[in-house]
Amino acid sequence: MEQTLIIAKPDALQRGLVGEIISRLERKGLKLIGLKMATLDSMLLQAHYSEHIEKPFYADLEDFMKSSPVVLMAWEGYECVSSVRLIVGATNPRSADAGTIRGDFAMGNGRNLVHASDSKQSGKEEVSRFFKASELFQYDKSEYDHVYPPHERS
Repeated sequence: MEQTLIIAKPDALQRGLVGEIISRLERKGLKLIGLKMATLDSMLLQAHYSEHIEKPFYADLEDFMKSSPVVLMAWEGYECVSSVRLIVGATNPRSADAGTIRGDFAMGNGRNLVHASDSKQSGKEEVSRFFKASELFQYDKSEYDHVYPPHERS
Protein backbone atom coordinates (compact mmCIF):
# COMPACT_ATOMS: atom_id res chain seq x y z
CA MET A 1 0.00 0.00 0.00
CA GLU A 2 1.09 3.52 -0.77
CA GLN A 3 1.62 6.08 2.00
CA THR A 4 1.20 9.83 2.00
CA LEU A 5 1.88 12.61 4.48
CA ILE A 6 -0.70 15.25 5.27
CA ILE A 7 0.21 18.26 7.36
CA ALA A 8 -2.75 20.23 8.64
CA LYS A 9 -1.01 23.61 8.62
CA PRO A 10 -1.40 26.35 11.24
CA ASP A 11 -4.37 27.88 9.41
CA ALA A 12 -6.24 24.57 9.50
CA LEU A 13 -5.60 24.16 13.22
CA GLN A 14 -6.45 27.75 14.10
CA ARG A 15 -9.64 27.71 12.02
CA GLY A 16 -10.89 24.42 13.48
CA LEU A 17 -10.72 22.47 10.20
CA VAL A 18 -8.57 19.50 11.24
CA GLY A 19 -11.63 17.31 11.85
CA GLU A 20 -13.06 18.22 8.44
CA ILE A 21 -9.77 17.28 6.76
CA ILE A 22 -9.60 13.94 8.58
CA SER A 23 -13.26 13.25 7.85
CA ARG A 24 -12.85 13.77 4.12
CA LEU A 25 -9.89 11.41 3.95
CA GLU A 26 -11.67 8.79 6.05
CA ARG A 27 -14.81 9.00 3.92
CA LYS A 28 -12.69 8.37 0.83
CA GLY A 29 -11.69 5.04 2.38
CA LEU A 30 -8.09 5.83 3.29
CA LYS A 31 -6.50 4.37 6.41
CA LEU A 32 -4.99 6.66 9.05
CA ILE A 33 -1.78 5.01 10.25
CA GLY A 34 -0.13 7.88 12.15
CA LEU A 35 -1.34 11.06 13.86
CA LYS A 36 0.34 13.62 16.11
CA MET A 37 0.70 17.31 16.85
CA ALA A 38 4.05 19.03 16.62
CA THR A 39 5.75 22.38 16.56
CA LEU A 40 8.10 22.44 13.57
CA ASP A 41 11.57 23.97 13.73
CA SER A 42 13.66 25.60 11.02
CA MET A 43 15.88 22.57 10.47
CA LEU A 44 12.95 20.23 9.84
CA LEU A 45 11.15 22.77 7.64
CA GLN A 46 14.27 23.38 5.56
CA ALA A 47 14.66 19.65 4.98
CA HIS A 48 10.98 19.29 4.12
CA TYR A 49 10.77 22.32 1.82
CA SER A 50 14.34 22.13 0.47
CA GLU A 51 13.24 22.78 -3.12
CA HIS A 52 11.74 26.12 -2.04
CA ILE A 53 14.51 27.56 0.17
CA GLU A 54 15.85 29.93 -2.52
CA LYS A 55 12.40 31.12 -3.61
CA PRO A 56 11.16 34.56 -2.51
CA PHE A 57 8.19 33.15 -0.57
CA TYR A 58 10.22 30.70 1.55
CA ALA A 59 10.86 33.01 4.55
CA ASP A 60 7.13 33.66 4.91
CA LEU A 61 6.37 29.94 4.50
CA GLU A 62 8.81 29.00 7.25
CA ASP A 63 7.54 31.73 9.60
CA PHE A 64 3.95 30.66 8.93
CA MET A 65 4.67 26.97 9.54
CA LYS A 66 6.31 27.87 12.89
CA SER A 67 3.47 30.21 13.96
CA SER A 68 1.35 27.45 15.51
CA PRO A 69 1.46 23.71 16.07
CA VAL A 70 0.53 21.53 13.11
CA VAL A 71 -1.18 18.15 12.90
CA LEU A 72 0.89 15.50 11.15
CA MET A 73 -0.88 12.55 9.58
CA ALA A 74 0.30 9.46 7.76
CA TRP A 75 -2.32 7.85 5.51
CA GLU A 76 -2.27 4.63 3.57
CA GLY A 77 -4.26 3.28 0.65
CA TYR A 78 -4.07 1.94 -2.86
CA GLU A 79 -2.70 4.76 -5.06
CA CYS A 80 -3.51 7.12 -2.20
CA VAL A 81 -1.15 9.96 -3.22
CA SER A 82 -3.14 10.80 -6.36
CA SER A 83 -6.46 10.33 -4.53
CA VAL A 84 -5.40 12.68 -1.74
CA ARG A 85 -4.17 15.29 -4.24
CA LEU A 86 -7.66 15.34 -5.78
CA ILE A 87 -9.33 15.72 -2.38
CA VAL A 88 -6.95 18.50 -1.33
CA GLY A 89 -7.22 20.52 -4.56
CA ALA A 90 -4.89 22.90 -6.39
CA THR A 91 -2.06 24.54 -4.45
CA ASN A 92 -3.49 27.99 -5.13
CA PRO A 93 -6.82 27.89 -3.28
CA ARG A 94 -8.39 30.46 -5.61
CA SER A 95 -7.85 27.96 -8.45
CA ALA A 96 -8.95 24.89 -6.49
CA ASP A 97 -12.18 23.21 -7.52
CA ALA A 98 -15.25 23.49 -5.33
CA GLY A 99 -15.60 20.30 -3.33
CA THR A 100 -11.89 20.10 -2.54
CA ILE A 101 -10.50 21.05 0.87
CA ARG A 102 -8.69 24.10 -0.51
CA GLY A 103 -11.54 25.01 -2.86
CA ASP A 104 -14.07 24.96 -0.04
CA PHE A 105 -12.10 26.49 2.82
CA ALA A 106 -9.04 28.47 1.67
CA MET A 107 -8.49 31.76 -0.15
CA GLY A 108 -4.94 33.03 0.37
CA ASN A 109 -2.01 31.63 -1.59
CA GLY A 110 0.40 30.30 1.02
CA ARG A 111 -2.46 29.79 3.48
CA ASN A 112 -3.84 26.68 1.84
CA LEU A 113 -4.57 24.55 4.92
CA VAL A 114 -2.68 21.36 4.07
CA HIS A 115 0.51 19.91 2.74
CA ALA A 116 0.05 16.69 0.78
CA SER A 117 2.81 14.50 -0.65
CA ASP A 118 3.12 14.94 -4.41
CA SER A 119 4.40 11.50 -5.43
CA LYS A 120 4.68 7.94 -4.19
CA GLN A 121 8.39 8.49 -3.48
CA SER A 122 7.89 11.77 -1.61
CA GLY A 123 5.07 10.18 0.38
CA LYS A 124 7.40 7.48 1.62
CA GLU A 125 10.22 9.97 2.36
CA GLU A 126 7.96 12.51 4.07
CA VAL A 127 6.23 9.95 6.28
CA SER A 128 9.64 8.73 7.47
CA ARG A 129 10.82 12.33 8.00
CA PHE A 130 7.98 13.11 10.41
CA PHE A 131 7.18 9.70 11.93
CA LYS A 132 9.31 7.06 13.62
CA ALA A 133 8.46 3.50 12.64
CA SER A 134 7.07 2.97 16.15
CA GLU A 135 4.56 5.80 15.58
CA LEU A 136 2.98 4.12 12.54
CA PHE A 137 0.29 1.52 13.04
CA GLN A 138 -0.45 -1.44 10.81
CA TYR A 139 -3.87 -2.95 11.31
CA ASP A 140 -6.64 -4.62 9.36
CA LYS A 141 -9.31 -2.18 8.29
CA SER A 142 -12.50 -4.18 8.06
CA GLU A 143 -14.15 -1.80 5.62
CA TYR A 144 -11.46 -2.52 3.01
CA ASP A 145 -13.63 -5.42 1.81
CA HIS A 146 -16.13 -2.74 0.79
CA VAL A 147 -13.63 -0.18 -0.52
CA TYR A 148 -11.20 -2.21 -2.64
CA PRO A 149 -11.35 -5.30 -4.82
CA PRO A 150 -9.09 -8.12 -3.54
CA HIS A 151 -6.08 -7.29 -5.78
CA GLU A 152 -5.92 -3.70 -4.42
CA ARG A 153 -5.92 -4.62 -0.70
CA SER A 154 -2.34 -5.81 -0.29
